[in-house]
Amino acid sequence: MPTETAAEKRAAARLAYDAYLAKCPSRRLLTTLTDKWVSLILTALAGGSQRYSELARTIAGVSQKMLTQTLRGLERDGLVARTVTVSVPVRVDYELTPLGQTLLPLMTAIKEWAEVHIEDVEAARSRYDSQL
Repeated sequence: MPTETAAEKRAAARLAYDAYLAKCPSRRLLTTLTDKWVSLILTALAGGSQRYSELARTIAGVSQKMLTQTLRGLERDGLVARTVTVSVPVRVDYELTPLGQTLLPLMTAIKEWAEVHIEDVEAARSRYDSQL
């Protein structure tokens, strides 16, 4: 019986990922990526590095707690890089990593789709609600 190398085992595991299964790690990632703050932060960083305060101004309605929590999660997942510059006051910048850049076309498309089709969705909601 031939033995598998570690690389072969990792490759086989990647093929076995199935987001429809509750314990699949890709499902947890999908949960993260579908958060509204995640999509807004990623698309806000499309133009390049931004300071925390710039992000807070760009993304209306996000609380300091949610922005911090979401940025930390994105940094942990390798999608956003945080750079601290020692100065007075301390400067903290956020930017997309190369991995985060790969998500940008998808997130931008979803954001743009929502902006274009919101009237259609609102009309459908209104029709549905009037039938209740």
